[in-house]
Amino acid sequence: MVARTLEEQIAAAEKRVQQLKRRKEAASERALQRMIRGKRSDDTRRKILVGAAILARVDRGEWPREQLLVLLDEFLERDDDRALFSLPPRKSSEG
Repeated sequence: MVARTLEEQIAAAEKRVQQLKRRKEAASERALQRMIRGKRSDDTRRKILVGAAILARVDRGEWPREQLLVLLDEFLERDDDRALFSLPPRKSSEG
């Protein structure tokens, strides 16, 4: 059995270091993606809960439905979102 030269050993070690660096970068990217998904999920949950709280007040008559519709009319831009609340489509800025 022929012993590897020092250059071959160094080349093999450098290759292994590069492989380990790629694995480390991939693991870091996966961790970052998990964190982003978690934050996005938390944000979605907050929005749902805020909406539920407001709708409950409207349903109980503690907040006027008209006031909610004014708020939504100012906030919602997409026509399909506006249609959920029977709001008219936005006027197109073209033309």
